[in-house]
Amino acid sequence: MSPPSPFRPLEPVLSRAKGQRPCNTKMDRPYLSVVIPAYNEALRIGRSLERIREYAGAKPFPVEIIVVDDGSTDEMPALVHEMALSWPELRILHNEPNQGKGWSVRRGFLEAQGKYVLFTDADLSAPVEETEKLFAALESADAVAAIGSRSLNRKLIGVHQPLLRDLSGRIFNLFVRLFTGLAIRDTQCGLKLFRRERVRRAFELQRIRGFGFDVEVLFLIQRLGGRISEVPVRWNNDPATKVHFLRDSIRMLGDLIAIRWRGLTGGYAVQR
Repeated sequence: MSPPSPFRPLEPVLSRAKGQRPCNTKMDRPYLSVVIPAYNEALRIGRSLERIREYAGAKPFPVEIIVVDDGSTDEMPALVHEMALSWPELRILHNEPNQGKGWSVRRGFLEAQGKYVLFTDADLSAPVEETEKLFAALESADAVAAIGSRSLNRKLIGVHQPLLRDLSGRIFNLFVRLFTGLAIRDTQCGLKLFRRERVRRAFELQRIRGFGFDVEVLFLIQRLGGRISEVPVRWNNDPATKVHFLRDSIRMLGDLIAIRWRGLTGGYAVQR
C-alpha cells in the first residue's frame, strides 16, 4: 500500500474582511477568546451568540468572541456584523472560498489574543456554561487542554444521536486509539479549552482542514508533551448537523491514516 499523499501546510487565504472589529471601541486584552467556526448558520447563530454574550457578560474578565465564517452563502455574516455593532468584543473573520471546519478553527485560534481559547460549535450542543468544568480541569490536572466528552458519562446526554451515528462514533474512536495512541474516549465533542501559548505550536503544525482536525490537534499536543484532560459535559444532539455521514466518515478515516503516516515519517516538525 502506497503512503498517503502528504498534506500541504495550510496557506493564508484572502478574506473579504481583515477581522477588525466593526466599531472603534477598544477592549482590554482578553482573558478568554471564544472561537466559533460557522458555515451557513443564519438560523442558529443569533441564538447561540446571545447565550455566549450572556455567559461572557457574567465574567469578571474580558472575553472576545471570534466567529470564523467559512464562506457562507446565507445571511449569517450580515447577522453577525449587525450584532457586532453593539458588541465590540465580537468580530468575524471570512474565509473565501469555503476552507473546512479544521482550517476555520485553526485560523480563529491563531487570531485569538486570550490567555485561554475556547472552541465551541455554532449550535452549542454542549452548553457554553460547561466551560466552567473545563477551566476547573485545566487547573486540577495541570493540563494544557481540557476537552468536553460525551462518552465519560452518557447520563449527561439529553438528546442522543441516531443509533447508527452513535455506533459509528464509537467505532471511529477505536480507530483513533489504534492510529494515534490517544487514550481519549471522545475526540469529537465540540467544546474544548486550551492554554493558548502552551498549545500554539500544535495549531501551527495542524494540516487537516476538515472534521478530523480535532484528532490531529490532540495528537500534536500529546506529541509535544502537553497533558490533556477529558471532562464529561452536558450535550444535546442537533439534527441540523453539517456532518455528512458516509462522505465525512471516509474522509476522517483518511485523516487518521495521514496523521499516522506523518507521525511515523517525521512529517511534523515537533520540537518540545
